[in-house]
Parts: sequence; structure tokens; C-alpha cells
Amino acid sequence: MKYPHLSLQRANEPYMAEMKAVAAEVIEGGWYIRGKYVSQLEAELCRYLGCRHAVATGNGLDALRLILRAYIELGVMHPGDEVIVPSNTYVASVLAITDNGLVPVFVEPSEQTHNLDTSLVEQAVTPRTRAIMVVHLYGRACWDEQLKAVAARHGLKIVEDNAQAFGAVSPVAGLQGAFHTGALGDASGQSFYPTKNLGALGDAGAVTTDDPALADVVRALGNYGSSVRYVNEYKGVNSRMDDLQAAFLLVKLKYLDAGNRRRAEIARLYTDSIRNERIVLPQAGAEGEHIWHQYVVRCAERDRLMHYLETEGVGSLIHYPIPPHKQQCYREYNHLSLPVAEQLAHEVLSLPMSDYLTDDEVREIVSIINRFA
Repeated sequence: MKYPHLSLQRANEPYMAEMKAVAAEVIEGGWYIRGKYVSQLEAELCRYLGCRHAVATGNGLDALRLILRAYIELGVMHPGDEVIVPSNTYVASVLAITDNGLVPVFVEPSEQTHNLDTSLVEQAVTPRTRAIMVVHLYGRACWDEQLKAVAARHGLKIVEDNAQAFGAVSPVAGLQGAFHTGALGDASGQSFYPTKNLGALGDAGAVTTDDPALADVVRALGNYGSSVRYVNEYKGVNSRMDDLQAAFLLVKLKYLDAGNRRRAEIARLYTDSIRNERIVLPQAGAEGEHIWHQYVVRCAERDRLMHYLETEGVGSLIHYPIPPHKQQCYREYNHLSLPVAEQLAHEVLSLPMSDYLTDDEVREIVSIINRFA
């Protein structure tokens, strides 16, 4: 395919020499899990985001699971409590909730931003609600004063699923005054899966927070429930980042902002050049608010558009074809009617998006899209 949705080989090519060099350093150093590179990465994540604590984890799902589990261990939440979550998110957001014996309460997204519609959150709050999980979907920050006010009125934690938006900046300050996603709420789960804007070469994630007690419990839970070797305070899990992935991420973090700026340029070129009445284009928000992990359009004939693009050599993906409440694994929620999430699942399509794309390549993709009829 001439224009795949994403080529990881091409995406990583600019950093290949540096990553090979640090890989050799890690191998020769002889310490491979929770070593100096992991510690350096945790410090750099805090510096970049403007938060006080970062705990590297095995992946992004574990980061979210460990946050909620830590809140349970701290007595902030109990099994059976409710967590508000957007109805169109990736299933991992919901898995983190249910894996902890908590109950997801689905709230519809905005058709314009694809993010949680914060105007609908308060009506979903019940006496059992303990948290709101905001998902910065596709790379756009989901944060506003209304969300903060609802959480404050009801004493709710705000947990960020920042799997797709590392580097995005909210125009509204977070709870502790920071502006980067990942440091806006009470705690945040990061994913460094290889396809992310800041991607490792394997699974990796992190928890970020300003809460030292939460960070300590998360760190212990991810290390078999132990903060002192062979002394287990909790029934924990094994979710630790290896130093090889941390070293790769330290290399790539230096280039993240430039890569995100290039993605914004590509998004503007798409938006300014696509002229097809069958296709609804995404909104950018304020400067820096969207880092364009995905450029997601909508089309009533999405499947036909996807097939057409494939025949023309343009790759695309659907994020996501089945909303969580309609998944087989959540049969208990299949009866729910969430029309906005269901409509988006039938219409959304992600176009090729990476900072390696040239203007000429984007223009050719646009030309193909504009011929769709």
C-alpha cells in the first residue's frame, strides 16, 4: 500500500541510530528492570508534564488499573462504586474500571469534539459515584471549568486516560495549576504503545499524579504489592517498565513537541484541503489542545469510503467500530441505548497521520479523498 495508515518503521527511522546506541548501553549496563533509565524517565515525565510523581508501568491499561486499585487500597473507593466514563472510548478505559470491581456509568460524547460531553456529567452522578474518567480521545484534551466544578461539588476524583494525548495542552488549568494532559486531574494513566505520538518499541505505560500516597501505593502494587523486597503489603501484580523501553522513550521525548507541531501542520493541510460534502472534518480546538494522534473524519458511508481508499492505496482504520457497551464481553450493558456513541462507531474513520508525512503526500491523499463520490 502506497500510504499505509501508519508505518512504524518510517516513524522510528529518525531516531534509529540513537536508539541503537542506548540499547547497547542498557545491555552493557546489566540492570534491565526499574533501573536508572526508568528513574530518569520518571523524572523527565514529571518535568515535562509539571507533576510531582510518575510511576512507570508495564502498559497503559495497567496504569489505569493501578490508579483505581490504589484508590481502593487507600479507602477512597470500594468495589461497587461508580466511575463515569465516555461511551465511545476504547474498551481499555472500561476494563480498568470493571477489573477493580467498580461500575462504569457511560456518558455520551460531544459529536463535535468526540470527547466526553461535560454538560451531561452531573446528571449521571449518583450517591455511589466516586470518580470521572476523562479520555483525551484521538489526542484532543478533554478538560473545562464545568468538569472541574462538577467534580468539586460532588467530591469526585478525576482520572485521566491520557493514552492518546501526551503533549496536548489544555487552555484551562488543571486541579494543581498544570496545563498538560496527564497532569490536569487527580491521577493519569499514560500509554507508550508503539503507535502513540510518544511510543516505545514494546508495551510501556506510566501513572502520573501530584498525590504522594497514591504514587507510593501504585509503585508497590505494580511490584507484586511490595515496596520492600520480599515484604508484600498488598496482593499486587507485576507491571514494571523495563529499562530498554525507558531508554527508547528518553530518546524520543526530546523530539515530541516538534513531532506534535508537525502533526498539527498536517492536520491543518487536511482540513484546509479536503473538499467533499460527504465527509465531516474534525475540530482542532485551541492551539496545542489537539496533538492529532489520529485525524478522524466522519462519513455516513464510512465502509464504502474505507474500501475506496484501500483500492486507491490509502490505508485507514476505525477507532472504534464497536462501543464498549455493545461489546460481547460487556453483555450486561448491551441493552443500553447510547445513540451518539453508536452513530460515531458507524461513521468515524482515521486517515494516515504521522509527523513523517510530507506535504506532497498529504496533498495526494487529499486529492484521492476529494474524488470520493
